[in-house]
Amino acid sequence: MTVDRLQQLVAEFAARREWERFHTPKNLVMALTGEVGELSELFQWLTAEESSAICADAGRRERVEEEMADVFIYLLRLADVLGVDLGAAVEAKVRKNEERYPAEVVKGLAVKYTELGRP
Repeated sequence: MTVDRLQQLVAEFAARREWERFHTPKNLVMALTGEVGELSELFQWLTAEESSAICADAGRRERVEEEMADVFIYLLRLADVLGVDLGAAVEAKVRKNEERYPAEVVKGLAVKYTELGRP
């Protein structure tokens, strides 16, 4: 399913409930933040190994998938309300990151581009 189709699906869901008036950018960002918090809570006290294996348990996997879906739904709705083409935005950001983080310079390093002495 494409991003455009997902946005349409979410918009239709909101429209059938007459929720558009509540879906202001501010409200959507706040809801998105709350859902990211709920996703974070699932990982909060896990070790690196436990977090990598979280989806091995069916019940935990379902909770992770639901919270990830909630995050994505609010992000899709926010993009729709603001008229942001998420596909184009992602492509542009990846190109920008290609410049900031050349593979030959950062391979195997977890550093911010500003730490590399690059603009």
